[in-house]
Amino acid sequence: MGTIEESLRSIAERVKSHSSTMATEEAVKTAVVLPFLRALGYDVFDPTEVVPEFTADAMGKKGEKVDYAIKIENEIRILIECKPISVALEKKHLDQLYRYFSVTNAKFAILTNGRTFNFYTDLDAPNKLDARPFFVFDVTDFGPSIVAELRKFEKGSFDVSAILATAERLKYTSGVKQIIAKLIEDPSEDFVRIVSSSVYDGRMTAQAKEMFTGIVRTAFREVIMDSVKSRLSNALADTEQVIEKIDEPAIEEPEVVTTEEEREGFMIIKAIVRDTISPKRVVMRDQKSYCGILIDNNNRKPLARLWFNRSVKYVGLFDGENEERIIIETLDQIYDHSERLRATAKRYTEG
Repeated sequence: MGTIEESLRSIAERVKSHSSTMATEEAVKTAVVLPFLRALGYDVFDPTEVVPEFTADAMGKKGEKVDYAIKIENEIRILIECKPISVALEKKHLDQLYRYFSVTNAKFAILTNGRTFNFYTDLDAPNKLDARPFFVFDVTDFGPSIVAELRKFEKGSFDVSAILATAERLKYTSGVKQIIAKLIEDPSEDFVRIVSSSVYDGRMTAQAKEMFTGIVRTAFREVIMDSVKSRLSNALADTEQVIEKIDEPAIEEPEVVTTEEEREGFMIIKAIVRDTISPKRVVMRDQKSYCGILIDNNNRKPLARLWFNRSVKYVGLFDGENEERIIIETLDQIYDHSERLRATAKRYTEG
């Protein structure tokens, strides 16, 4: 079995190419849900681990069934309800999951139509399923951060406390992103008034409101485009600097100086992953432009990079081969990325 990324890519291609054949729940289960569970390490052929058509004793034999219940260490932990791919997932589809969640030891529930996966838990009230998902992803559009969250649900590393540690932030971040996305496409009247009041002193007539709605929509998009262009420009500038350095005549290199901040950042990361990998394997190798944190002092096993030799500080994370640089204002913010660091360290224990 390949990596989660490989499995998701295979599922994504199937959904993109054959979504028209997934018009029933059964088709979604076979083509998407079972391969997805298999990618997370569950034995889909073991009915005591992946229980199909699950009915809880408390619901009675004639009660409605949940499509799948996932058992971990012989306890129901995840409930899954499937819908046809053409169905838009709504609150009304939670009814069965809601009832079953309260009468089992399940801690998470997944509602999916084969393309969109909504993950729920009980952040608002104990043993009562939230109406809003804390984690949503589209199987045809996933990145490193999505994969990092999914790894928490792997059979071999399933940890309720680790998932809940970031669930609340994920829940509200997801909700705010949806609101922002909606405002970009269709700015509300209140939002248009708030934004325009700083630049327009006139009366908000129907004509002015129509004009500013268009202006806000355009400005919103341009801000995003400017941000993307800026990041691309910075990336190109970094590339050009590397090329310039290659072309420069060899000169004596200045001595690499490890700062106290770099040492402290290294110690924080070492402490974060100590329960995942032996601390003796975590090594700091300082460079001119960044401070590398490696496993086994091996450049092919990067854990993180500290880009502290500049006014804006970054921490570089590795969910795969590529590095993602994230701005941090304080060293304490490294702890915000603990799960991703542990996930990277875990990969090096499996090799």
